[in-house]
Amino acid sequence: MRLITTKKELFDAIPRDLSIGLVPTMGALHSGHASLMKLARQENELLVASIFVNPLQFEALGDCDDYRNYPRDLDADLKLLEECGVDIVFAPSVSEMYPTGIPLVWVRTGVMGEKLEGASRPGHFDGVATVVSKLFNLVRPDRAYFGQKDAQQVAVIRRLVADLDIPVEIRAVPIIRGTDGLAESSRNQRLSPEERKNALVLSHVLNKLKARTIDIADARAELAQAAGVKLDHLEVVDPTTLEPLNDLSQPALAVAAIYVGPVRLIDNIEITNQQ
Repeated sequence: MRLITTKKELFDAIPRDLSIGLVPTMGALHSGHASLMKLARQENELLVASIFVNPLQFEALGDCDDYRNYPRDLDADLKLLEECGVDIVFAPSVSEMYPTGIPLVWVRTGVMGEKLEGASRPGHFDGVATVVSKLFNLVRPDRAYFGQKDAQQVAVIRRLVADLDIPVEIRAVPIIRGTDGLAESSRNQRLSPEERKNALVLSHVLNKLKARTIDIADARAELAQAAGVKLDHLEVVDPTTLEPLNDLSQPALAVAAIYVGPVRLIDNIEITNQQ
């Protein structure tokens, strides 16, 4: 496994006669990331993983506690990536990715990036789309792998490559959950044992919504009233366009975000038609 920290070295290191898989990450890797690497390793001759905590997708362009406190452990990440069979790890500095400072030209995600997560985190998806576009240009992968836990991100990036004619296949990998049902997330490391216990209400409510034992109004109420939890949003949307859905005779996605202590957690679940 080769660790690379500059864009030029990365571009020069990648042979163009092999099938290439890319797994973009912000580090603090866990079993969910490992599932992405495993699938990417099976489907490609060369596997590239990136580790970059992108300030553009945080509040105030990174001048915030969420960015400063984001967990970082490069040594542990490299150990996991080597175990997963990654060939190249790209771990640049902020100045390497943005040598002139905050870029003047961004990829704008429009209405898809302004709702749900984007409504609570203005500019977040513009930052995601901008850095992912840079990684696509540098690596030129055949396939790129993203976790389904970030369902809105997957939808936005699928639309990004479609609308901008970027020749890369986007592969969404199912959510990996802990034995208690909590969706794996780098931010879980910041939860105390009690906070983690409180956070379990999110997956429990989503499962009840999928089973149709509660409706969306009751689901919102249960989350809003749960101990130690602050509801950000819970919506049922079209998984492709993210538009709200009332007719559940078609495929739908329930997406939700809550705060548990200082930590913001997201989750989602598919809702299929029940005849």
